[in-house]
Amino acid sequence: MVVRMRRNRSQTAKRRSHHAISGVQTAKCGCGALRRPHRACPECGTYNGRVVVDMVARAKRDSRRTSRKQKELRESGQAVEKEKETAKA
Repeated sequence: MVVRMRRNRSQTAKRRSHHAISGVQTAKCGCGALRRPHRACPECGTYNGRVVVDMVARAKRDSRRTSRKQKELRESGQAVEKEKETAKA
């Protein structure tokens, strides 16, 4: 049995022509790094000529978080297990 209002192949292909994935657009920041348009630079934290993200504070916060996480893993004994797994691999 055939569907009464069936769409033919050309109509289906025309609809699907917009489904293609396009590449990521990039712009060059003043510091020389590539970044996505209309977003702050991940390297220097500037947007539109102004500093909007304090990268030094972010780096300090990340280092504190990683050291706290490592300390918690050491106290729970999971860090030793992970080190053994990485040594085996």
